[in-house]
Amino acid sequence: MKIAFSKPSLPTEGAIAVGVLEGKVLCATAQRLDDETKAGLTRAVETSRFEGKKGQTLMILAPAGLSVSRVLLVGLGKAKDVDAQAAQAFGGTAVAQVLTSGETDLSLAIDAIPGSTLALGEFAANAAFGALLRSYRFDKYMTKQKKEDKPSVKKLAVMTAEAADAKSAFAKLEKIATGVFLTRDVVSEPANIIHPESLAAIAEGLKDLGVEVEVLGEKQMRKLGMGALLGVGQGSERESKLVVMRWQGSNDKNAAPVAFIGKGVTFDSGGISIKPSGGMEDMKWDMAGAGAVIGAMAAMAGRKAKVNAVGVVGLVENMPSGTAQRPGDVVTSMSGQTIEVINTDAEGRLVLADALWYTQDRFKPKFMIDLATLTGAIIISLGHEFAGLFASDDKLADRIAAAGKSVGEQLWRLPMGEAYDKQIKSDIADMKNVGGREGGSITAAQFLKRFTNDVDWAHLDIAGMAWSKKDTAITPKGATAFGVRLLDRLVADYYEDKAGK
Repeated sequence: MKIAFSKPSLPTEGAIAVGVLEGKVLCATAQRLDDETKAGLTRAVETSRFEGKKGQTLMILAPAGLSVSRVLLVGLGKAKDVDAQAAQAFGGTAVAQVLTSGETDLSLAIDAIPGSTLALGEFAANAAFGALLRSYRFDKYMTKQKKEDKPSVKKLAVMTAEAADAKSAFAKLEKIATGVFLTRDVVSEPANIIHPESLAAIAEGLKDLGVEVEVLGEKQMRKLGMGALLGVGQGSERESKLVVMRWQGSNDKNAAPVAFIGKGVTFDSGGISIKPSGGMEDMKWDMAGAGAVIGAMAAMAGRKAKVNAVGVVGLVENMPSGTAQRPGDVVTSMSGQTIEVINTDAEGRLVLADALWYTQDRFKPKFMIDLATLTGAIIISLGHEFAGLFASDDKLADRIAAAGKSVGEQLWRLPMGEAYDKQIKSDIADMKNVGGREGGSITAAQFLKRFTNDVDWAHLDIAGMAWSKKDTAITPKGATAFGVRLLDRLVADYYEDKAGK
């Protein structure tokens, strides 16, 4: 879908989407269309339940007096609430309604909203961003798709009085969308396509953006003493990998980097502690944390973020076999700490243990943030509305939460403490990898904290957010790429050159 920005006008073909504020208040272009149709829009609204509430839509087909084939009314909600997220929802909702309609051209009319603090150019740019994000499809394996199910919209015209400003603002957002799409792609792929070696190769593609990429194999990791990570992958025929990505965007190349670490279990059978067969196919996306880190690095490099950033992803496949790790085994991590493996399905924390230690030991970062589909317990706690946030530093936690809220990737901070830490005490090793059913997400975080070496650290448990079974305004059902926009916003707001400290 090609996106272009232009000055306001009434299109002569295709579909046009216009905004309506809560209370059935037509925005300027909608009012103009209403005049052209001799109150046709007003009559349609009055004979429907459409009130202009956020997310509501009303389609008017073949409106008399207009050359366009359809007019889509999209609810914006209250004027004071029209912010960047609302603008994205406007664009995404419009595309979702028209994408497979048979229309090839869609115009978005962006009008000034009295009472909104969002600049018109930013409104237009974010509407285009939302439209782009919602247009995503993962249908490469569908060979017999019906014509009516295929996307038809080829061109999106975003009409605004501040077209130049909108185009400039959209340029950076488009780079973020590229990172989001990369993450959605790799998370959506089946496990016979995405495995440690192939995902590492995709990460190496970031070299084209100026990212330095290293791929460590099992021989190198064994030399480093990464017994925790290697233990997870030893049951698979596929070799485990550790991928290190570096973006040196700061003016000071020696400045300490920010660091992001991702869990990359490309398929999680549970190992010897095998999962039930029902729903196991979903475990292709147990690498969504790694996918988000790769996508975030692509987004930052794409928009030339003025920051030094490191992304480290541990890539393994957790399979049962004669060589697989057993419950009761003891492994030695890179940190030298020993771990009793009680449950081989609590494998992500073992991967992250070595990845975290490696990151702090080699790069001495300002902070570390890991992302992982770590526990089912977080879904029981928070459902599919919030990701779990755990942190050793309040300031870092507050900044992450603020960044997440600003992009619509919500987080809820959970407690940590010595009482939870005691739950992972082992009788024969320094710790065990599970602490029981009670507070399962928290004890998992306590486990990870032991490998941070007192570096400021946060853990995002995204198990409930990495995959969606329903569409949202800007995300079709499937892989969400949760974390890409959050991490990019965190860096943009607080850690780029000349940003706050």
